[in-house]
Amino acid sequence: MSALQNIEVTRHALESALADGDWEAITALDLECRTCIDRVLDDQDVDKQKLRSNLEALLLLYRRLIDVTSSARENLASQMSQARQGHNAAKIYHLAQKASMMR
Repeated sequence: MSALQNIEVTRHALESALADGDWEAITALDLECRTCIDRVLDDQDVDKQKLRSNLEALLLLYRRLIDVTSSARENLASQMSQARQGHNAAKIYHLAQKASMMR
């Protein structure tokens, strides 16, 4: 398989992993993309137009990946904040109950 084909196959696999939310596969495929790009950049006989097209498609995919991960991070941060608020509210409620029992 040529270096360009390898980039395309890896990009499709990365798109599929992103659609499935398979973060372990995304991690492995990200490393594979880096290796493919290194190989294709060393190839003197590569079709520059196809290379450009493949790299542009890969760039768009990575932008989507960044958007998805940023959104997931924000959602997780929001959930953690809500959990902390709930925990603090429960502590205040229990302290209030204790105080009312002591009266």
